[in-house]
Amino acid sequence: MSDTHTHKSAYDLAVVGAGSAGFSAAITAAEAGARVALIGTGTLGGTCVNTGCVPSKALIRAVEGLHQARAARRFEGIAAEARITDWAATMAQKQELVQEMRAAKYADVLPRHENIDYIAGRARFDDEGRLTVDGAAFPTRKIVLATGSRPHVPTIPGIEESKALDSTVALEMTALPASLLVLGAGYIGVELAQLFARAGVAVTLVSRRGVLPEAEPEVSEALKHYLSDEGIRLARVSGYERVERNGNAVRLTATDGQSFEAERLLRATGRVPNSDGLNLGAAGIETDARGGIVTDAQMRTANPTVWAAGDVTGRDQFVYMAAYGAKLAARNAVADEARSYDNATMPWVVFSDPQVAGVGLSEAQARAAGHDVVTSVLPLDAVPRALAARDTRGLIKLVAEARSKRLLGAQILAPEGADSIQTAVMALKAGLTYEELGETIMPYLTTVEGLKLAAQTFEKDVAALSCCAG
Repeated sequence: MSDTHTHKSAYDLAVVGAGSAGFSAAITAAEAGARVALIGTGTLGGTCVNTGCVPSKALIRAVEGLHQARAARRFEGIAAEARITDWAATMAQKQELVQEMRAAKYADVLPRHENIDYIAGRARFDDEGRLTVDGAAFPTRKIVLATGSRPHVPTIPGIEESKALDSTVALEMTALPASLLVLGAGYIGVELAQLFARAGVAVTLVSRRGVLPEAEPEVSEALKHYLSDEGIRLARVSGYERVERNGNAVRLTATDGQSFEAERLLRATGRVPNSDGLNLGAAGIETDARGGIVTDAQMRTANPTVWAAGDVTGRDQFVYMAAYGAKLAARNAVADEARSYDNATMPWVVFSDPQVAGVGLSEAQARAAGHDVVTSVLPLDAVPRALAARDTRGLIKLVAEARSKRLLGAQILAPEGADSIQTAVMALKAGLTYEELGETIMPYLTTVEGLKLAAQTFEKDVAALSCCAG
């Protein structure tokens, strides 16, 4: 590994971006025998380890203890109490984890690959379409762009002057605000709203499309009630008119006349690709309306020597899909392969409580695709694990083709539900019918058993079955 701008010969592959996708592409190409330049700016590791998945999930787990203590009253004869004594210490511990994982999974990995050179610098194409680093021509035969994404800034008058937080800054606050407006109720907004509410912040969650609008409506509606039960104020608006800061408060006014006020405002309105500033047009590389780099199924751009992967493509913005796509891009670039990106059985998870997880087609997507659809919706109070835990928040919904009974999709809303979605992934990948899933042996008193029961519910009344029957 080196960190230099002196190059004796052209690289086989230049990977632009040193996050999860960049590392995946660089390592894959190096293992295929290519000489690779990994070009990055700032902190190694990208969004996930530094400002996204790792810090948010660590803090979500931290405040779960507060909730579980309050929830202990579900069991007679049990009393428990938990409270925050030093939020700054909690944040410091989170940061130690981030630094440890950044070192173990990124910085310490590079020296293990002799044919990867790390180049610290800013890459872009010049007006002739050639790759440059800090303005100097950079010799490479092929390129993978993996520059990631950043928090979206909505075009609301006054938001730039309001000192609004984004997800990155919110996860670095060492002092908690008394109140917080969260703008956007997608997965980032939901996770952070619940995190701060459980930490004792008065939270208002404001959105135009409702809670988790991409999820099944049964899931969204149920989660909305659970968040409300925890004291989170939920508001649906038609649009945003302006944001104003008055002293120690920020006020959000909606186009329908509603207004909301809190100490801080958190933007959670999605993420945008880091494609601007690369001068892509000069290299003949196309982007979509949101700035995502357009690729074909093999991750190749309109420029035949350039591939792209990860969040910068604007699709499937999950770290595991970034790494997967980057691996394909690298193999196709340096080994002249033609591997195709396939997200048909891509699992996704929202780390709310209850957790939300899904795979495959929703009911609406399946119908739009022309399928004759049947569905099964099983409330969690039909799952023995939930009854024993005295926590029946949630449901499981399965979608299948009516004639063939082949499973098309699944969504789970349940405490610990995220760890069960992989069973549904494998069922879809194997092309199972709901009858075959319902006949699969699963352990009793587990959340995943709910998938078996939901599959049986297509044609049976599970209330009429004894435990473990079927």
